Amino acid sequence: MRRHTPPEVIIPAEFRRPLRWYGPFGRPFAASGGPCEGVVQTGRMRIELATEPGDPARPNEDYASVALPASGQGGSLVLLDGVTPPEGAVGCLHSVPWFTARLGGALSELSVSLRDMTLPEILAESISRTAEAHSSTCDLSHPRTPQATVVLVRWDAERVEHLVLSDSALLLAGPRGAVTAVLDRRLAELPPPVRAMRDQVRALPRGSTEREVAGRAYAAKVEALRNAEDGFFTAAADPSAALRAVAGETARADVAAVAALTDGAGRWTDTFREGDWTDCFALLRKEGPQHLIDRVRELETADPQGLAFPRGKRHDDAAVVYAEF
Repeated sequence: MRRHTPPEVIIPAEFRRPLRWYGPFGRPFAASGGPCEGVVQTGRMRIELATEPGDPARPNEDYASVALPASGQGGSLVLLDGVTPPEGAVGCLHSVPWFTARLGGALSELSVSLRDMTLPEILAESISRTAEAHSSTCDLSHPRTPQATVVLVRWDAERVEHLVLSDSALLLAGPRGAVTAVLDRRLAELPPPVRAMRDQVRALPRGSTEREVAGRAYAAKVEALRNAEDGFFTAAADPSAALRAVAGETARADVAAVAALTDGAGRWTDTFREGDWTDCFALLRKEGPQHLIDRVRELETADPQGLAFPRGKRHDDAAVVYAEF
């Protein structure tokens, strides 16, 4: 077997910053040498999480976690949707669940332990750590090296920070019920000729030779846009992808709850049009994440061939995290 020379993992200059030392209970030391004062979490939080594979015979490639440090100073939420590789060699010995577990674990750790790093910096460092874990055995330059979409949220007494990379969704709800959807639309808004090819594929009968041929041609066009300047980006082996994420922050007083959904759960809105994102959030608040996933499965089962609601897979891995402050 041909051995590939792994690329050198380089952290962009924008992310090379000195780390801050931390004192007892994870509290950063101030310039005077003592720990900084901060408001701790004293109220009750509601946190719910649900995830389900699209095919029980295949491992679930989604990853979800919530971290609440013992210090009580805020917390973080991580949601990843592992990208299912095509048939054939992808240059890596490891599975997508291996990758999402490594990347998700690094994001969870760093987002609560290194609070002076921005979320893009944390994503870049987490990608680098994960790449280093298999750079000696795998070809990380392969375009389909294991990769994932990312939603990362971190909060404290003053602000709620967010980061979204690729097509998972983040919903922020204000204290008066207004819902803001934070979305990275680049995969949904591919060049018109590519979207036209997708529509042509979905119009062909499932299982037909014509659909198989057209599907391969469409997939090749999409692959050419993966992590490319005019295309869309995912977290793979290049830490500079963190620069492409949709990131920002909101005053803590303006956020009452958040929800993160992989696209398998976001089908409730994006594919089946059961309601808009505000309706979706209301359903999560009332019934919880598992109810949303169950409803998506009902809709998928009612349209198994994707005739009424075209989609790439009959069922997809689905994960939802809901956190009410």
